[in-house]
Parts: sequence; C-alpha cells; structure tokens
Amino acid sequence: MKRGFEETASTSFGPPQSKPKLTPYGDTQFVEDERTKNYARKVADHYSARTNQTLEEREASPIIHLKKLNNWIKSVLIQLYARPRDAVLDLACGKGGDLIKWDKAKIGYYVGIDIAEGSIEDCRTRYNGDADQNLRRKKFSFPARLICGDCFEASLDEVLEDDAPFDMCSCQFAMHYSWSTEVRARRALANVSALLRPGGIFIGTMPDANVIMKKLREAEGLEFGNSVYWIRFDEEYAEKKFKSSSPFGIKYKFHLEDAVDCPEWIVPFNLFKSLAEEYDLELVFVKNSHEFVDQFLKKPEFAELMRRLGALGDGNQDQSTLSQDEWEVAYLYLSFVLKKRGQPDTNTRNTRRTGDKCRYQRMISCTSKVVKNLSLAWDLPTYVEMEHSTRFGWP
Repeated sequence: MKRGFEETASTSFGPPQSKPKLTPYGDTQFVEDERTKNYARKVADHYSARTNQTLEEREASPIIHLKKLNNWIKSVLIQLYARPRDAVLDLACGKGGDLIKWDKAKIGYYVGIDIAEGSIEDCRTRYNGDADQNLRRKKFSFPARLICGDCFEASLDEVLEDDAPFDMCSCQFAMHYSWSTEVRARRALANVSALLRPGGIFIGTMPDANVIMKKLREAEGLEFGNSVYWIRFDEEYAEKKFKSSSPFGIKYKFHLEDAVDCPEWIVPFNLFKSLAEEYDLELVFVKNSHEFVDQFLKKPEFAELMRRLGALGDGNQDQSTLSQDEWEVAYLYLSFVLKKRGQPDTNTRNTRRTGDKCRYQRMISCTSKVVKNLSLAWDLPTYVEMEHSTRFGWP
C-alpha cells in the first residue's frame, strides 16, 4: 500500500481560492480562507510524522541517486552565490538537510523556517550534532534561529524585524506549495523581497510546469509516471484545459517512492517571473534540471563534487548510477535564481552574527494582506515547452 496524503471530503479538491474582500477603507485585500489554513496544518502534520532514516536506510532508498543529484544541484547553487559571512534565510528548511552546505560556504548567520514542528525539531537536533551517531560532527560555525510557522501565510518582516536584512534567501522544493492561492503566492514573494537587502539573491528549486503540462497532454489519461513516481490530475481537468483567469490552485497528486506524498500545485514560470517582478525580484536564470546538469557538470570543480556525492556512481567503488527512471524524475524540476533590485549597501550588513547557539521559537501566524489584484495573461492550452525545459539524454 502506497504512503500518501490522507484525503478527506474537505481536502479532496484542494484548498479553495482566496476571495477578495473590501476593507473598512474600501481597499481590496485578499484574506486567507480558514479551510486553506486547516489544509496547510494537515500538510505540516504529515511532514512531521515522517521519521528520520538511518544512514543505511538512506543508502538503500530506491531513489538514492536522485536525492544525491538534488543535493548536488543545491550545492552548486550555494557555491555559486553564497559569500562568506552572508546572512541566510531558508524558507521551508525542513529537517535541515542543507545546514552542512551552508557551513561549507562559511555563512555568518542562518534563519530556518518550516511549517512542520517535527521537522524544525529534527533541524535543531541536526544543528546540535545529535541527528545520527554515524554523522557526528563539530558544531556549525554560524549561529542559527529556527522558527516553526507558515512562511507563506505570515508577514515575516514583522517576525524577523531584528534579523533583517538577509544577503541570501533559499526555498528548495517547496515554493509550489505557496501556489494553492494567489494570496499565498504573493505573500511568499513579498516576504522574500521585504527581507532581502538590495542586490540580495533568492535561489530555489521547484517543479517545472512546462514539463508537467507537456507530459499531461501526451498521456492517454490524467496520470503518467514510471517505476519510481506518478502524477495524477483530478477529473475536473479531464479536458486538459485550464482557465487563464485561474492560474492558482491547479492541484495534482504526486507520489515519489521513499518520499513524502502531498498534493502539489502547478506554478507557470512565466507567471512566477512576472509576479516576482512586482516585488522587485528580477530573474537571473532559470534552468530545467537536465540543462543544469549539462551546463555545470562541464566545470571541473562541480564534476568533482558530483563524483564525491556519488549521484552518477563511481566506477572505482563499484557503485550503481542514477537510473533512467530517476533521471526522468529530475526532468520534472527546475532551478531559479532571482536578484532584488537596487544597489547593495555595505553598511547595512546583518549584525546578529555572533555566538554559536541555536534559538528556537514558534511563530504566531497572522492574516496575510495583499492590495494588488492579479491581471496577467496566462493560457495553459497554448503553453509550450520553453528553452529552460530542454531535455537531455540519460547520463
């Protein structure tokens, strides 16, 4: 029996869209529907319930090389853009799987936020060096603050007023969870923009809508996949047509072997780019994972990193390599880099960069407010595969 997100009558069709509402002053704002908040809490509980794996269990995973490939992609992004002493904001930080990557980049300060309390507790344990007896290591070189809360709902500039500005923000394999409603998508980007310094960098990875839509149209029905994953759309999308007036809340069910199963949402990248620009975040680059590997694997330092991680195998150690089915899963994702407009001010560096302790708190959520309505053209029936979704051969 496959693990999955347990659906109920209230969740089977995903969270409702945010509804416009007039304030007492006559302004339009978006108010999060209470059912949407409940939905987010259920997702958080689902992630919290996932137990930690031992080193032996991780290595036995049927997608171990895909996980290593994803770690390589994140490591490359961090090495390309992180600078010594940077203050880093990690949205949806999970169990802290990227802490070592940030430590190797010699950052100066770290704030991690995740909706799942169990994941934040695991992150704290990992930071303290108690996560795995086989992986005990010296203390991390940077102080950290860990917060449990929904970073796509709360206004983080209020929560992190004393920690800002940040030099870098990261959101890995999670940005699409903000696309259930317009208010959450806007809140996510507004939070990034409000907390980044001018010239600050936002890196991330998320599903590639171009690829998913292409595969959906090529499929005979509403489901496609291979031996390690499947994606299924609900019957409401039987005609495989999507309204340009409703680009948010397009849900699909995603299953990946040995991974958490939760509903996910389509993020058309042209819309994501346009929306980001409204919040002074300009695109630096976007690349499908196949294109990313093809480009950066040519660089000796990143090829050596790939060899050490073992994502593509190591003939000297008689290790297996990334399977063809895992390589197809990699094709479902893209990486992006955004930069906040403006010239950096070297005098506004984050000052909370002393000490070696990890602070923990639970964030009190608040109602998100947005004063802009979305009016971007978007038409999935004619949405074609773009340059960043170029598919490359199996390595």
